[in-house]
Amino acid sequence: MAFSSGNSGGPMAEINVTPLVDVMLVLLIIFIITAPLMSHKVKIDLPETPQIAKEDPDGPKTPPITISVKENGDLYWGDEPVSKEILESRLSSAAQLQPQPKLNLRGDKTTKMGVIAEVTKIAQGQGMLDIGYVATKEKGQ
Repeated sequence: MAFSSGNSGGPMAEINVTPLVDVMLVLLIIFIITAPLMSHKVKIDLPETPQIAKEDPDGPKTPPITISVKENGDLYWGDEPVSKEILESRLSSAAQLQPQPKLNLRGDKTTKMGVIAEVTKIAQGQGMLDIGYVATKEKGQ
């Protein structure tokens, strides 16, 4: 407990807020750094699924490839729009890597299954072995 050095001689009624401010600034910096990492630039309305598969602890050592498919059939490699020809050449190059990266395929809820199947067929034709489909967890589960 802090005591004042004034004439009153009683205890100080003020709280030292310096440590609190230090902790708040550190938390602010952490949130500023991590917030952009948790969002995707391509806005996709993912379908919901009742079950989410757990990650394999011996998972891939290389970062996964993310392909997004919009409702109108537009394809994105990460955040970059690509054509089917460019997608084929990039998947062919990625299939040659050791270890082969995992392919995450994201599609809108309203994307036709034929488009998703076509992209999957292209990936398999280029030699991609580990193809996953990204979905969000159903609400209430």
